[in-house]
Amino acid sequence: MVKEAEEKPQRRASKELRRRQLILATIKSIAKYGLSDTKLSHVSKAAGLSQGIINFHFKSKEDLLIETLKYIRDDYEETWLKALAACPDEPAAMLAVLACVDFDASAFDRNKLAVWFAFWGEASARPIYRRICKERDEGYSQMIIDLMTRLAEEGSYEAVNPVAVSTGFQALTEGLWLAIHLSPKSVGREDTKLIALEYLALYFPQHAHNFKE
Repeated sequence: MVKEAEEKPQRRASKELRRRQLILATIKSIAKYGLSDTKLSHVSKAAGLSQGIINFHFKSKEDLLIETLKYIRDDYEETWLKALAACPDEPAAMLAVLACVDFDASAFDRNKLAVWFAFWGEASARPIYRRICKERDEGYSQMIIDLMTRLAEEGSYEAVNPVAVSTGFQALTEGLWLAIHLSPKSVGREDTKLIALEYLALYFPQHAHNFKE
């Protein structure tokens, strides 16, 4: 009985690791071939596994794609939550950390960016993709709004509309992600990070010192 109890967690861990291996291979495949042209054969080759292993862990190609999008969403959320957990509970410092995390390779490397934009491109036609992308956006958006609301109150920034400034900040971030994705050799992460920080300093000038690297 003890041996059987020990083997079950090991098999479960092995299954989770295999699924993650296949998802990471799917990310590479989508980045290389695009969403519609990605085939299970591409994924199995990238993972160094047989195609039958994919069929064992995922019901279909669509199921694999959905789980890949969820993985990227959850991975991004985990990254910024960890960054905030290690930061002082001060809105300016937390906004600065988020601005920097958004352009750190740990949050979005080139492959993940390519995959995120690929799914975004299909979101209007695929309700499931749209829902997953919306879940990612809603949690992050509310976090930014809450922090900007706290900072506006702290600094008596009466002219600042936290919702509007937050919307602008996220639009800027996503536009800079696109610039990195399309022109990685001409647009550097450090440059985009500085642009995001300067945006924050523009609306919260009394806390500009927090938005310096």
